[in-house]
Order: sequence, then structure tokens, then C-alpha cells
Amino acid sequence: MLSRNQLEPTNNPVVINSILSICKVMHDSVNALTVSDDRRQISSLIVGFMRRIHFGQDFEQQLTFCVDARSSFSNLEAVLAFLVQMVNRLAVDTRQVVKGNHTRKTAGFIRACLAYSYITVPSISGVFSRLQLYLVSAQVAIINQALTQGDAFLKAAISLVAEVPRVIDDDGKNRATEPMLVNYVRHFLSSLLVVPDHPDHGVLYILKGLMNVLQDYAWGSGDVKAKIYMDVIVLLCSLSQDAYLHGIEKVDLNDSLYGGDRKYVAELAKVADTLISEVLEHLKGLADGNDNQKRQSGLALEFFSRLTSIIYMYLLLVLVRKD
Repeated sequence: MLSRNQLEPTNNPVVINSILSICKVMHDSVNALTVSDDRRQISSLIVGFMRRIHFGQDFEQQLTFCVDARSSFSNLEAVLAFLVQMVNRLAVDTRQVVKGNHTRKTAGFIRACLAYSYITVPSISGVFSRLQLYLVSAQVAIINQALTQGDAFLKAAISLVAEVPRVIDDDGKNRATEPMLVNYVRHFLSSLLVVPDHPDHGVLYILKGLMNVLQDYAWGSGDVKAKIYMDVIVLLCSLSQDAYLHGIEKVDLNDSLYGGDRKYVAELAKVADTLISEVLEHLKGLADGNDNQKRQSGLALEFFSRLTSIIYMYLLLVLVRKD
């Protein structure tokens, strides 16, 4: 049997089935009246057991174990989230084994892993847990050249952003979600640099979908939306570069797909123009109140600090128009 301090993994079927039975008993004891501390402790014990299950290079057996575990522990969201991460790790390990050169068999296995994550994530009620898992799963899909599945995860995340409440319950206390959402959006934007456009959906269709959701979201009365727009402008400038600083092996990013095409650069500048106008309009609105001068100056300084990257893109656009 597994000991508390055992570090080495096991694939002994007798040990696994015995402890799974115990874990199933603990899981079935959880109901609507179970306090959150007990739920966390039970989840921690089950996850601790799962960390010690490893079938070596038999990745298909590992995936089968995750499928069985999902049906056995469906009432514990922390366990489900761990299973999604375990399957994502399987996909990453598969890529490392084949060194990025997927065969038909390994590509099919990657799609099976991604399908597992796509099916499992919606069963988790925590909105930010789902958002993070969607984004991580999208990243795993893209590095494995599964671009269609990656787009599906990103679209699901964008749809979920619109449903994020202003306040969530955190152990009986109300917690504002705006800081967490802003942090998530920034991580999302940074990931878009390595997400190539789909040939049938046009330029920046993922980013435009996100911007539509953020435009309609009920933000607070602060400067959050303007600051997010600044982050998007910086992303647009990064997308306008002839060669990106970061890339993914065997995945053609937008710098390769468009190669500095004038229509592409013009579309980037068009979106940037709209966002710049929104930020300037927000700064102008702050000038109406005497109490907002310090806030306006701070935001203006932050906006000015981004202008170096903005200028680069507009220089490109000028050169394109001269041609």
C-alpha cells in the first residue's frame, strides 16, 4: 500500500484498485451538508493519491485511468480540475516523446486528451477555475499543433468572461472579481501572440471576439477598461512585427502567415485607432472633475509610456501606404 511519505509512483493494479475503493467511499460521503473544510481535505487526499499513479510510457492507460476517475469523483471539483491538468500534462509529455513530430496515432491521442479536457471543464462550477483551465488547455492544444481545438478552448473562455459576476463567495465572504478578471485578461492577451489566425475567420477574430465581450462587460467606475485597452494596443504592436520574439515549433504564427502584408498591418492599425480613441475619450472625461486630476495625470503618463510601441506600428503603416 502507499505510505504517506512515499514519493515514487506506482502502477500496481492491486494497490490502485484498493485505494480507489477507499477514495470512492470518501467521495460518496460528500453531500450538500458537507462543510468546505471537509470537502477540501477529502479532495486533497484523493489528489495526493492520484499524484502517485503513473503508468510510465503507457499514456493510453494513464488516460483511461483519468476517464474512470472522472466518473468516480464527479462531485469534487478540485479533483476534476486536477484530472484536467493531469491529462494536459499527458499531452505535453507525448509531444516531448515524439519531439513535436506527431504521427497519426499520437495526433489522435492528443485530440482525445483535448476532448477529455473540453468535456470535463464545464462540470466545474468555479468560474475562474474554468477560465484558467480553458486557457491552459488552449496553450497545450496549440503547442501540439491542434489549432482547431485550441480555438475552441479560447472561444469557450471568451464566452465565459461575459458571465463572470462582479462578486463571488469566497469561504463565506464576498470577494470582488474585477482584479482577478483583469489579471486573467492580461494572461489571455499575452497568449494570443502565439495563436495564429484561422484562414476562414479573418484577421484577429479571436481578439475581436474578446474585445466585444470586454466592451459590453459591466466594469466598475474606475480606469480598468482603459488600462485593458492599453494592453491590447501593446499586443497589436507586437503582432505587427516582422518576426516575433517567441514562437512554437512547427506552428506558423501570424508573422509567417502574413509576412508583413499591408492589409494585415492596416487592420492592426485600424483596431489600434479605435482603442486609442476610446482611451483618449476616457482621459477627456476625467478632466471634467476637479478630484480626478491626479487620476487623469497618472493614467495619461501610463498611456504615454506605451507610445513607443505604438509609434513602431504606425511607422510600418506609413511605409505600407507609401508603397
